[in-house]
Amino acid sequence: MKKLLLVFVLACSNFSFAQTAKEIIDKNIELSGGLTNWKLLNSVLLQGKVILGIKDEYPIKIYQQRPNLTKTVLTINNKETAIEGYDGVKGYAMNYATNKLQEYADYKPESFDNDFIDWENKGFEAKYVGKEKLGNIYCYKVELIKNVNKNIYYFDSKTYMLLREIKKDETLDYSDYRKAGNLAMPFRIESSSAKKDGDYVMLLNKIEINKVFPANIFKF
Repeated sequence: MKKLLLVFVLACSNFSFAQTAKEIIDKNIELSGGLTNWKLLNSVLLQGKVILGIKDEYPIKIYQQRPNLTKTVLTINNKETAIEGYDGVKGYAMNYATNKLQEYADYKPESFDNDFIDWENKGFEAKYVGKEKLGNIYCYKVELIKNVNKNIYYFDSKTYMLLREIKKDETLDYSDYRKAGNLAMPFRIESSSAKKDGDYVMLLNKIEINKVFPANIFKF
């Protein structure tokens, strides 16, 4: 009888965690603009500056358009230079050894939507794994699991905004949330990894949503 009771308690506990994870994600979507507004988002233009290392600082523009088109442009020596992107067929990235843009056959573009939008239909399992402090802020920790891949997300327990995302090879910290249209988006993004040479801080001063881009903007 005790064993049956223990199994029942554990099953209910796991179910509760799953429900809690769903509630946290739903709350994040709701308070950051709502599911309808996120699904109506078709394009984004991010503008600001990116800081690489200690001193290297460049103006940056990032164009993104549904379903997975993207282009990142830096201004170097007063000249706009595309350093990475996906045109819908091919992926490109700067080869810094040759200082030339190079096509990569195995380039995998990221989905335009974040993983939280329709996460269940995308095949993810969501799991609540407890609370943890980031600085002075208590956060809910949620794992999104798909096959062998697992990302960990930290949501502010008061505002439900996403503060940290831990991927396999990269940790992203989000802060300085402001309104872009009807959506709340982070204007500061900090990336760190074990390799260190890819670390950066991106400080945005402008985010435009649902902007109509020129037809050739994603060409390389």
